[in-house]
Amino acid sequence: MDLESQLNSTQFLYLNTTGWKSGKIHKIEIWFVEFNKKYYIVSERGERAHWVQNIEHNPAIKFEVSNKMSEGTARIIDPLKESELATRISKLMDSKYKWSQGLIVEIIP
Repeated sequence: MDLESQLNSTQFLYLNTTGWKSGKIHKIEIWFVEFNKKYYIVSERGERAHWVQNIEHNPAIKFEVSNKMSEGTARIIDPLKESELATRISKLMDSKYKWSQGLIVEIIP
């Protein structure tokens, strides 16, 4: 199985962020898509999600996909300034999960 097929069949990304108040590591399991060697996840709760708040305060993250741990940075996609990217990611999420509603976050390995 090639890498793209493997990523398409892998359902979850495991994201580790550092709590901006506690300093503790927080881990979540979340749906993702891969595009242009970056990963994209969607927060249904928008900026209210604790993991999004953690990224806003400290974009350095660790994440795991297909049992491979990596480090990277994360950033929130602005759907107005980056409408083409936001549309593309929403379509990829809809194709993979039949869902794409929320705040898009880009993970750069």
